[in-house]
Formats: sequence, C-alpha cells, structure tokens
Amino acid sequence: MATNAAAPPCPCYDTPEGVDILGRYDPEFAAILTRDALAFVAGLQREFRGAVRYAMERRREAQRRYDAGELPRFDPATRPVREAGGWACAPVPPAIADRTVEITGPAEPRKMVINALNSGAKVFMADFEDALSPTWENLMRGQVNLRDAVAGTITYRDAARGREYRLGDRPATLFVRPRGWHLPEAHVLVDGEPAIGCLVDFGLYFFHSHAAFRSGQGAGFGPFFYLPKMEHSREARIWKGVFERAEKEAGIGRGSIRATVLVETLPAVFQMEEILHELRDHSAGLNCGRWDYIFSYVKTFRARPDRLLPDRALVGMAQHFMRSYSYLLIQTCHRRGVHAMGGMAAQIPIKDDAAANEAALELVRKDKLREVRAGHDGTWAAHPGLIPAIREVFEGHLGGRPNQIDAAAGDAARAGVAVTEEDLLQPPRGARTVEGLRHNTRVGVQYVAAWLSGSGSVPLYNLMEDAATAEISRVQNWQWLRHGAALDAGGVEVRATPELLARVVEEEMARVEAEVGAERFRRGRYAEAGRIFSRQCTAPELDDFLTLDAYNLIVVHHPGASSPCKL
Repeated sequence: MATNAAAPPCPCYDTPEGVDILGRYDPEFAAILTRDALAFVAGLQREFRGAVRYAMERRREAQRRYDAGELPRFDPATRPVREAGGWACAPVPPAIADRTVEITGPAEPRKMVINALNSGAKVFMADFEDALSPTWENLMRGQVNLRDAVAGTITYRDAARGREYRLGDRPATLFVRPRGWHLPEAHVLVDGEPAIGCLVDFGLYFFHSHAAFRSGQGAGFGPFFYLPKMEHSREARIWKGVFERAEKEAGIGRGSIRATVLVETLPAVFQMEEILHELRDHSAGLNCGRWDYIFSYVKTFRARPDRLLPDRALVGMAQHFMRSYSYLLIQTCHRRGVHAMGGMAAQIPIKDDAAANEAALELVRKDKLREVRAGHDGTWAAHPGLIPAIREVFEGHLGGRPNQIDAAAGDAARAGVAVTEEDLLQPPRGARTVEGLRHNTRVGVQYVAAWLSGSGSVPLYNLMEDAATAEISRVQNWQWLRHGAALDAGGVEVRATPELLARVVEEEMARVEAEVGAERFRRGRYAEAGRIFSRQCTAPELDDFLTLDAYNLIVVHHPGASSPCKL
C-alpha cells in the first residue's frame, strides 16, 4: 500500500500477504501491527510451526508413557552433555549481573508496569503468560506499554486521583515472558491458521524494541526474556532458532538476546543441562518456577494413585522432591556459569492488620534466606512491598557480590549433594482435607472469573494468584476425585467424589458471593467460572491447561480489521 494513498473507507490494519488480523482496530495497536512487524512474525511462524507441532506431539507421547507407568528419567542418550566439563554458557552480560530481586507482573495495565519498573527491584519481568489474561486488548496494550517503557517515554495519568506516573531515575531492567509453545493467538492468522502465541509476543516486542533496548538498559546486549513451560531440550532448540533468526534479521551479533528458562515442569528438571546446552549462546540461567512445577507433578502423575498430593499449602520447599529440584538447578546453573534464580514470594501486604503483615513478611524472609543460603543468585516477588525485605536478606548474605555463580559457598554446593532421579520423584507427604478441597475450589473459581473478565493476576486471601496457582487448585481437585482420595473432614474420613465436589462448589460459591457482594457477583462471571471449574475438575480426562480450555471464551473477532485494506 502506498504511503500517500487515500485513506481506506474504514480503519484497518495494513497486513502482508497471508496475514489476517481479527482483533479490534485501534490506531495505537496499528503502530505495533505494522506491515513490517507482521511480516517478521509471519516469517517466524512459517519457519518454526512444523517444529512446534512436532514438539507438542512428543509432549503428548511422553504423557501417554507416564500414564502407562513410565517415570521421567535422565536421558541416557544425552549423558555426554550432562557429564562433559568442557562447555559453559556465554558470559553473563554486565547489565544483568545483579538480579538479587526481581518483580513480576502483567504487561498491562500501564500503571502497574510503571510501578514495577520503579519498585526498587533489579529486574521487572513483564508477563504475557500466567499473569495476563490474553484478551486482544491486554496483549496489544501490553505491547504498547513495553515499547514505551524501553523508549523511556511511558507515562500514565490517573484522572481520578489527579496523579501522574512516570519512570524514575533507576528503573528495573526489563525481561519479557511470552506465552508457552502450546498457546495459540486466535486474533492473528498466518496462512489461515492461528499464529503461535509466543511468536506473536516475542516477534512484536523484539521488532519494535531491540535497538532501543540494546542502546539503553541492555548496554549492548538484549533484549532479555523469560521462557515458560518447556518440557524438553528440543523446545529450547526451537527458541535458539528463533533467536538466531531474529538476530540475523536485525543485524545484531549472535548471543545478544538472552533468556532465562523457567524450570516449571517435572520433565524439564531431567533436561536442565540439555536445555542450557541448546541455549548456551543465549542463556541467562534457569528459574525455579515452583508453583507450575507442583501443577506439572500432578499432571505428569495423573494416572498414579500413589502420587496424590497433600493440601497445596503443605507442598512447599521443605518437601524432599521440591528441595532436590532447587538444589539440582543451582548446581547445574553454577557449573555452567549462569544465574540460578529462586521462586516466587506471592504474599501481598496486609494493610489492616500490622501483626499479620509482619508475620507474613517473616515467612518471606525465612523463605528467601533458605534460597540464598542454598545458592540461589536472586529471587522473585509478586508485590513491591516485599522488595525491601528480600533485598536485605539477599544483599546481607552476598556481602556486596552481585551473585554467587563463582562462589563455593551455598548449602547445596558446599554439601556436595548428589541429587538422584529418586530424590526428584519422591512423593510429597502431608494431610489431604476437605478444607483443602474447599480452598482449591474457592481460589480456582475466583481466579477463573477474573481471568474471563480480563485480569490474570488476582489478589486473593493475601496472596497474588495467577494461572499457576489456579492450575494447582484444578488438577489437585481432579486428582483427588479421580482416585477417590481419603480426605479428613474434622477427624472424619470422607472420600473425594463428584457429589462431594458439587456440594463444596455450591457452598463455596455462596461464600464467595458473600465475600465480594451480591452486585459484584452478579456483574462478574462467577457463575460461568463455577461451571467451567466444576467441569474441569470432573472431566474424564484431565485438560492440559485451564487457560487453553477457556481461551475461546475471551476471543472476540472483528473480521474486517485487516481485509478491507488489502490490495
């Protein structure tokens, strides 16, 4: 389309051949969805979609083997990679040597992005995945926000409060988490099929921001990413190809892009060396994505009645399989010269109860002290209010060092703990209760209701819940019902059955309505969420992902958004 051509009869996106945009037209979004940016995304889609389909089929094949009784194991074929001492990941870029505390949050709303960047954290991970409901509006506004954040021009005017938000003098370094390989983007079609969601997220952000990022906060490197939900090194190999293609098209050096991989699936813990090896030119370490890891443990062992989890509140880092996972991640990262990042502190400040707030902060301090003593180089927080306490713990232990990658200290490294397959698979211990079933249901329903309404990061009962914790609630209920788990009901043993869940859902829906108020309950999508959550908990086969099953409920197509402009 010629740049000086007369305006089309209606606003629409200027798309390259084979690309259709089905999301609502907005002039701000059009500045992101340019012809060149969409051509870049389409190129990624066309080159890598076959590899992604193959990787997803291999995931399904592996799950079928687990259902038949096979256990995840270290792969004998890649033993030379694990045991070889002659390779290391590329040196850590100076801009991200210090990652002692990182804050996470959705890429939209805009005010939240500014607050996170100004929070005092070393890094802000802007999320297009578990903390974001992937509506068209959220995804595109998130891209606008990140473009402006990298440019240093992001501002927000809160008219109701008469307050203006803008970046401070030392904002956090930006990492971006695209969606997982399994999630589609139904508003963007390439050759008639939905694009792979993470390639849309990565492609649009990289295309618009790589130059400004490298010349600014990246100090010659970047952009920086977090990569979620991988199960095997073949999936890391696809990301390697994506990065190399992007670097080549942008004319920047190989290894400029860096990414931290979230080890948040049980199969991936047996592939950590292999994942780092694939990404060794682009690696920024590994992260203990512990909430999704618990979800994956249940999903992997969904057919095993001997692997029932206790109440989710009891599945913490003191459990042997969780502690072993953390230790092996630390050992693996430090052996290969990269950061070993700790897990999420999901607490949020309790403003109306000083004693309860201090008790919650003390739990955070103890958890973070455990992490830094174990050898972690940094950790995650869900709320700015936690950052001073976490920084004090990590900086006090590190004594002026930016990380402990090269240090011999750290419980896991100093003790020389040899983590075995059996350590990583040891069933967790603890009670299973009707109250646990109730809490799962209450949290799960409220999260789904918020997600359907466009919010992916939801404060519930003094914790910041995202899709990962909602997934634990869902799959644990399903697991207990599937295997008829014995639950403690105040000293009386009852069996988990669909009838029990139906009664619990009815009672917890009434409780939620009382807590949020009748008007908000009526206007929200709580009833719909209750039906979805109940259906997923009682399904004959466990759905892979709550968000994948419910995704079509938030897709809104505007078929004329791109086609009228095509010549």
